[in-house]
Amino acid sequence: QVQLVESGGGWMQPGGSLRLSCAASGSSITYYGMYWYRQAPGKERELVAVITKDGGTRYSGSVKGRFTISRDNAKNTVYLQMNSLKPEDTAVYYCNAQSDIRDYWGQGTQVTVSS
Repeated sequence: QVQLVESGGGWMQPGGSLRLSCAASGSSITYYGMYWYRQAPGKERELVAVITKDGGTRYSGSVKGRFTISRDNAKNTVYLQMNSLKPEDTAVYYCNAQSDIRDYWGQGTQVTVSS
């Protein structure tokens, strides 16, 4: 029973950086693996990054080396640091929490990368 709210999206020039935040309430994120997905117009939703309950991480090949997922359990917040942004990173970014029973989604935050 967790609620998720994303923030930090907006417009950025290619090569710039943004940090997305996913603030959780109603339950501790320590109970969940946390995920960032994105969906560009006309495309299917894509898994971007994962952080496990013990802090392990993995990334899609398109963002590996540029994006970093992290979690601050004390603040009950998950982050996605996005560096060296490219126009193809333009999408709505969604935070997701997964338990053994079900998963929970935020409403998304828009990221637009253009010159």
